[in-house]
Amino acid sequence: MSRISVDLKTRTATVGSVTLKLATEYECDTPWIGGELPSRQLKAAWLKMSDEDTPMNPRLVGKPGVGKTTLAVAVAQELGFHVYLMQGTSDTRPEDLIVTPVIGEGRQISYVASPLVSAMITGGVCVLDEGNRMSEKSWASLAALLDHRRYVDSIIAGVRIPAHKDFRFVTTMNDDSSVYDLPEYIQSRLCPQIYIDFPDAENEARIMRMALPYLEDQLLNLLVAFLSTAHTFDEPYSVRDGIQIGKYAARRMSMEPGLNSQQALTEAIVAVLDVEALRFLPTDPKGPGGKGDRKTLRPV
Repeated sequence: MSRISVDLKTRTATVGSVTLKLATEYECDTPWIGGELPSRQLKAAWLKMSDEDTPMNPRLVGKPGVGKTTLAVAVAQELGFHVYLMQGTSDTRPEDLIVTPVIGEGRQISYVASPLVSAMITGGVCVLDEGNRMSEKSWASLAALLDHRRYVDSIIAGVRIPAHKDFRFVTTMNDDSSVYDLPEYIQSRLCPQIYIDFPDAENEARIMRMALPYLEDQLLNLLVAFLSTAHTFDEPYSVRDGIQIGKYAARRMSMEPGLNSQQALTEAIVAVLDVEALRFLPTDPKGPGGKGDRKTLRPV
């Protein structure tokens, strides 16, 4: 294995005879608001039972916008790890995941470590977001990292990079149709699978109140009731959608004081989602988070 030395002041690392520029840590203080079980499951996956033990490489699976990335970052920070976030896409190449060459002044080539490799070198957590948007070829370059070998090879830089003993990995995966099916040899390395469901109405209200502190109570109650009803019919409308709807509705009410909450929310739902979503719009929310009896337009 290549010998590694790290200089955090200059954000560089030397691997053998090659100097790498390290990626910047991801900083976000958004707390996880949701069920405790997924948080405990992720902590268990990362737990080392002995000095020789290696942590597991979990995958967080769920609909877009349910908070998979937020959960991963919040748990990593709670455990005292530095976080490196990397976005998976359909055109992510193996070299994008490991080391990328950059031509600088005087046409000198320097090497930039990906967030994944930066986490490996420094002993941080890599959150690979939307990992099932990547092709098998990209995942194949990580096969040795995700088993007992715990290293990656950079063909471009000509070095083998071992993972720090404290390195942790997690990938999020959207449960929708616009993704790749991963081969079995990769799936077997990404264990356990932790499913993240939509939060309940109370937690949805807390998330949106935190994101939109200026939202009127009536508008918030209507919005949470809308999402809760949509979840009942297995529609994929998420808190992320709700925040965008709430932002737009609040802005419309600010510009046109004559608009009431129901009118503004109706307009915002159509603008952010579509007119079909209006069938889940409640007409009589009661109590915090839209609880209580409420008349709702039912799907036909």
